[in-house]
Amino acid sequence: MSKLIIQVNGNVYGSVPGFHAYRFTEAAINAGHQIVCVFFYQDGVSHANGLTSPASDEFNLHQAWESLATKYQVPLVNCVSAALRRGVISATEARELAQAHFNCSPSFSMGGLGELVTGIETADRWVNF
Repeated sequence: MSKLIIQVNGNVYGSVPGFHAYRFTEAAINAGHQIVCVFFYQDGVSHANGLTSPASDEFNLHQAWESLATKYQVPLVNCVSAALRRGVISATEARELAQAHFNCSPSFSMGGLGELVTGIETADRWVNF
């Protein structure tokens, strides 16, 4: 089976690519493929925002990513530069930037494009959404 790295560029809500990325990742795991990591870039970093609150009749994509990461030990990596520009801040960045609050869920780690490049070199396929 293949090793895949998934890149998510689309917003958590208001666009379809994030949902497609989640379903693809879930299907790939169920088919026996290994996920090197899911890398959230550009507006995709919004998936890490733990304060998103979808309506009760909507699919909670943020929670779905967290569950998938926990169940299958899939690393969820947010581009730190893109995240900070869009107001998604981890506990570490909040301390470093002297911010009183953070909103990045602990299931997501912050990383740079170097992690994406390393993942691409490790993986057999790089899939973008």
